[in-house]
Amino acid sequence: MTKVILGIDTSNYRTSLCLAQEDGRIVAEAKRLLKVKEGKRGLQQSEAVFQHVMNLPELSEQMKWNEYEIEAICVSEKPRPVDQSYMPVFKVGEGLGKSLATYLRVPLHLTTHQEGHIAAGEYTAEKRPGENRFLAVHLSGGTSELLVCERHEAGYAIEKVGGTIDLHAGQLVDRIGVALGMSFPAGPQLEELAKGASGEFRISSAVDGFSFSFSGPEASLLRAIEAGQAAPADIARATEQCIANTLEKTLRYAIEQGLPKDILIVGGVAANQYMRERLIKRLEHPAVKARLYFCDPVYSGDNAYGVAMLGWMKQNTNIK
Repeated sequence: MTKVILGIDTSNYRTSLCLAQEDGRIVAEAKRLLKVKEGKRGLQQSEAVFQHVMNLPELSEQMKWNEYEIEAICVSEKPRPVDQSYMPVFKVGEGLGKSLATYLRVPLHLTTHQEGHIAAGEYTAEKRPGENRFLAVHLSGGTSELLVCERHEAGYAIEKVGGTIDLHAGQLVDRIGVALGMSFPAGPQLEELAKGASGEFRISSAVDGFSFSFSGPEASLLRAIEAGQAAPADIARATEQCIANTLEKTLRYAIEQGLPKDILIVGGVAANQYMRERLIKRLEHPAVKARLYFCDPVYSGDNAYGVAMLGWMKQNTNIK
């Protein structure tokens, strides 16, 4: 019977389960976005916890449990691999993982949501960063950070070197999207709307070395919406452009400071095709010589695949 590892991730946005083989092949997965009421811009932790509790039994019924041998279980226990990183939502998945590991008598491995994104990026990108030390940009509704990553046998050593000082990139997208009448999360809808933009409306980005801000751009975009200053499509494109410009300036500065030129970009916001193409054009230019790697858009958002692959890395290290 084929051996697999079960990955579990219960984030602010999605409930996810994944069975993956050691070679990275996914044999079964089930995931569901958490429901947010129309006009709202997110969920309280208590509501998100309740939805995870309700989702996990239903998603479990979609998995092919009897067809594979579960070698171990890996679950994201917290948002990031730093002290005092905590969110109640991750305790739902952790509790299920610990119970299943006890019942099945298999090892339990704990990791973090951020490391899961990085692993999903590495395993689904067209090509992985060639060096063990690389830069990672994690862009989502709850995180916008610039990270120096060191790949090792059991996962990653991660050092945060920069990021937002206020809003996250995903929050900017969702807040502008909701203001334009979209449902939450607004990323795919905003991207589709932006395809009809004239490109004439722009706003400034706010970058200071390794740090950047999205609260000023948010205020500018909301004022433009209220005043009817630009068409909705142009507002959407200006939002994308602002995030891309912010990243370009930050990454150029990072490279100038001697940080790695291999750059992996992950997280839900990284699925945006316009931003990808713009960053490739601006940063893989001969004057900069960066090498960009992007997670498969299907796995840019929250998922348990990266968690499952981290489980294999930890399992194999323990065996040795």
